[in-house]
Amino acid sequence: MSFTLIQQATPRLHRSELAVPGSNPTFMEKSAKSNADVIFLDLEDAVAPDDKEQARKNIIEALNDIDWGSKTMMIRINGLDTHYMYRDVIDIVEKCPRLDMILIPKVGVPADVYAVDMLTTQVEQSIKREKKIGFEVLIETALGMANVEAIATSSKRLEAMSFGVADYAASCRTRSTIIGGVNPDYSVLTDKDEAGNRETHWQDPWLFAQQRMLVACRAYGLRPIDGPFGDFSDPDGYISAARRCAAAGYEGKWAIHPSQIDLANDVFTPSEAEVTKARRILEAMEEAAKAGKGAVSLDGRLIDIASIRMAEALINKADAMKQAA
Repeated sequence: MSFTLIQQATPRLHRSELAVPGSNPTFMEKSAKSNADVIFLDLEDAVAPDDKEQARKNIIEALNDIDWGSKTMMIRINGLDTHYMYRDVIDIVEKCPRLDMILIPKVGVPADVYAVDMLTTQVEQSIKREKKIGFEVLIETALGMANVEAIATSSKRLEAMSFGVADYAASCRTRSTIIGGVNPDYSVLTDKDEAGNRETHWQDPWLFAQQRMLVACRAYGLRPIDGPFGDFSDPDGYISAARRCAAAGYEGKWAIHPSQIDLANDVFTPSEAEVTKARRILEAMEEAAKAGKGAVSLDGRLIDIASIRMAEALINKADAMKQAA
């Protein structure tokens, strides 16, 4: 291991992240009864300009009056390029002790996070707030992706990054047919077979961006979260997108509709078979250590110290999910 040790972010269950518009109190009440691990009450894209101030008041009331249980509660503030942002932070942080995190949209450079951190810190100090607010940032522009590693180290409040595929697609001028979906033109042809036939293999246009953000998160102790899948009438498409990210190492995925919550929870929950295998790895390595061995074979495969770290991470996640259940 490197001599440089990175502190891990505050651990939170983060399989599903539900987006709820702050302009709709009814949706907020319903979301509190959902199975979402994290809920963000939105002041940005889901709220029209004329409704911004009322949405802020709705969120303050909802955070104080609704029983949110053990969910992580977050607000998505307006962008730093608007005059709404500072009041979003001041009013809600001052008046809502239930608030856990702030989601900062369209982060392009580390200074964007620094600005919100400075304002949040001043509010916390002013009211002597006991619970420190955490940050999640949205990487949803070409500028943000170009600076993702620097952004990952921009604040000690930072806990997670989300990949905002819709605005990222617009920023990169990507030809996208659906938010988070793929495009048949983003494909490759195989060579011709003996009969002259060729097959078309669709590719994932978001792979590079998702992987780059994932590496930045894992390098600096943050939770990587995949963003929205726009067609909530296509559960198979959502599950496919979620599985790709889960296999790569993501912690969870957004749900823009209640029907996507349980899909995300299921995909990002380790299976019993995975947990059982992880426990067997730890048991096998414990026996190997007693015998003075640094590695051992299990089911015909070599396992070593790296296997222990992977197994422990999976078991810790499974245990956290049991406690939240």
